[in-house]
This record gives sequence, structure tokens and C-alpha cells, in this order.
Amino acid sequence: AGYDIEVVNMGFDALIPALGMGVVDVVAAGVTITEERSKRVDFTAPYYTAGLSMLVRKEDAAKYPDFKSLENQAIAVQIGTTGAEVAKGIPGTKIKAFNTSAEAFMDLKMNGRPVLAYFMKTQPRMSQPLQLQPAIEDAQQYGFAVKKGNKELLDKLNKGLEAVRQAGEDKQIYSKWFAQ
Repeated sequence: AGYDIEVVNMGFDALIPALGMGVVDVVAAGVTITEERSKRVDFTAPYYTAGLSMLVRKEDAAKYPDFKSLENQAIAVQIGTTGAEVAKGIPGTKIKAFNTSAEAFMDLKMNGRPVLAYFMKTQPRMSQPLQLQPAIEDAQQYGFAVKKGNKELLDKLNKGLEAVRQAGEDKQIYSKWFAQ
């Protein structure tokens, strides 16, 4: 839209407080639109549907089409992630926990879909024997957040998102950075 922007990198837990204090104008960091957060900030229309997904060996893709099929199987997860917590609830699983995503990618993997899709797109040599399954568990939508009541900025962002969608640029961006 022709605006000059400054990208500020900060801890995820500081983002919403930074909006409230006026330190930043927009949070664009994979923030899930939730009812609780909507009490503190205003969200744009969703721009991405995320959730948990899984990578499997290509030869096992038909065997593991969804999360229920993982019962009594070995699952690799990254320590401290939502995927690790969900894996604990799948009956009979043998969980292999790793400190980093890179370590876990060498094994079967469950994590947030954007993380897995980015890995598949940017690491073709490592991801070649793997397949990103279409199943999404606990689907959640991401939106840009603005300070509660900042209707002027919210309207500008929504107008910009709609223009990006109408021009098909969103699909180009997703195709560039995420495996589908």
C-alpha cells in the first residue's frame, strides 16, 4: 500500500502489551484469533488457517491420513510445542521429544502447519522423502492485531488484505514460502 514500515522483533508474549502501550501499531506475527485476545485487541479478517499437521514418510502417507491413525505409533515432536501436548493425548503413542524442529524433522513429525509447510518448501533435500498430510487438527486462524478501538487502521489493513486476495498475491506468497 506504499507505507513505510519498521519491523520490530520482540518476544511473542510482549506483542499484545506493546499494542496496548502504543509501542507498535500492528502485530503481524502468526497471532491466533481467539475470543480471549479479541477482548484486548481488534483483529483483521483472517489471513491464514493454521493448526497442527504432520509429516510422514511418503510410503506411509496412505497408512497415516489423519491424527486418529497415529494411535499406537511413534511420533516425533519438538519439546514445549502444542504438537507435543496433543501427541500425549493420542492413545498408545511412543513420543520422541527433541529440543529443536531440525532434530525432529529427521524423524516422524507433528507441529504447527506453517512450520512444517515452511520446512517442506525451504529444505527440499531433507524433506524429499516426506509428505505433509492434508489433515489439520485444532485449526485456528491468524489475523493482524491492532489496538482495541483503532478502527481507522483496522479498516486500512482489511482493505489491503482484500486487495491482496483479489489480485491473487496471497496465493503467490503462500506458494513461495509454504508447501501445500
